[in-house]
Amino acid sequence: MNDKTQEKIITLDTPITRGETTISEVTLRKPLAGALRGTRLNAVMEMDVAALMTIIPRISTPALTAPELGAMDPADLTAIGVEVVSFLLPKSVLADLPTT
Repeated sequence: MNDKTQEKIITLDTPITRGETTISEVTLRKPLAGALRGTRLNAVMEMDVAALMTIIPRISTPALTAPELGAMDPADLTAIGVEVVSFLLPKSVLADLPTT
C-alpha cells in the first residue's frame, strides 16, 4: 500500500499527547467499504465532523481515539478530512485537480 493514492501522511500543526508519547504525524490509508459503515458518503464528502470522527480511527495509524479527535486542533481535523475526501474521489477527478 505504498502507492500515493492509497496512503497519506499528515503532519499535525498541534501534536497530540498520548501518555508519554507525542503524535506529530498521522498516516491515513484509503478506506475500504467496511471502514465507511455507519456513515453516509454524502456526510463524509461534506466533511461532517461526526462522520469523520467515525472513519478516522478506522483508517489512521496510530489509531486516533474519539477523545483525541474531539480535542484536536480544527486545522488538523480539516487537513485530515481533506485527505479522507480525496480518497473517495475517482481517479479521473483526481487527475484534474491541481497539485502542490
